Parts: sequence; C-alpha cells; structure tokens
Amino acid sequence: MGEKKVVELLVSGGQATAGPPLGPALGPLGVNVMAVVNRINELTKDYAGMKVPVKVTVDPETKTFEVTVGTPTASALIVSELKIEKGSGNPKAQKVGNLTMEQLIRIAKIKRPELLSKTLKSAAKEILGTCVSMGVTVEGKDPKEVIREIDEGKYDKIFAESEA
Repeated sequence: MGEKKVVELLVSGGQATAGPPLGPALGPLGVNVMAVVNRINELTKDYAGMKVPVKVTVDPETKTFEVTVGTPTASALIVSELKIEKGSGNPKAQKVGNLTMEQLIRIAKIKRPELLSKTLKSAAKEILGTCVSMGVTVEGKDPKEVIREIDEGKYDKIFAESEA
C-alpha cells in the first residue's frame, strides 16, 4: 500500500487552473490534473473572488484523489459580503463598510466549524473582532459596542432564530 500524498494550496474560489500552483504540484503524482481542477472549482464556486484553502489527497498507486475544501478567512468573507476590495489600512479612522446583524451571523455560521466557539453568539463575537481590525462597523456601530450588546442579550431573538 503506497503512501498517500497530500497537497495543500490556496486557490481562488471557482477559478483553479491546471497551471501553477496546482499543475506542478499534482503532475508528478500521475493524477488527472484537469479532473482535480474541475472538482476544486465545483466545490469552491460559492467562494468566487476569495482565496480558499484546499487539500488534495492523492493515492499515487491508484491515481485516485479526494479534495477537501476549507473555508475562506473571516476577513475574506467580510470583504466578499461587503463587496469591497480590502479592509481599512487605518481601521480606527477609516471605516470601509457596514455589516447588518444578518450578514454577521451568516459569516459566523460559515466559519463556526473552524472557530473555538461553542455557540453562534461567541462565533459572531469572534467575527466582530475581525471587523474591528478591518475598519468595519456592524449595524452602523463600533463592533466593540455590538459585542457589548450581544453580551447584554440585545440580539438574543435573532440568534435564537438563526440557531433554529
């Protein structure tokens, strides 16, 4: 039984190609590179415009492969949700966008499997931390204020509905 080879890469969602970094990494393993590329693009199409971590496990003997897709970083999800190019270079002074509570919760749900958070609320607070460093407000407020409001129970209803 041969050793499986694992190739880990960051690809642009839905836009992987047989060129570098994929082709050169997979070519020597004798696997059908286009088949891998197509599979990656199929699995990452929802993350268009974002960098997505992808793991390709190849069995060099049977030439079979499997693709596992991670989720984009919290900041990539925020950028995508706001349709902006990047976070603020000076987050204290310059705000680059504003998320609604619904958008915040949607991002928290996508990231939650990778976060240390036990609850959707704490996942949302982790995402709010990222908002602080990016110069993004939530519901028009400073993310730190929103964290305080979450702790005070202000958004309990929306979290309960989102957990359902």
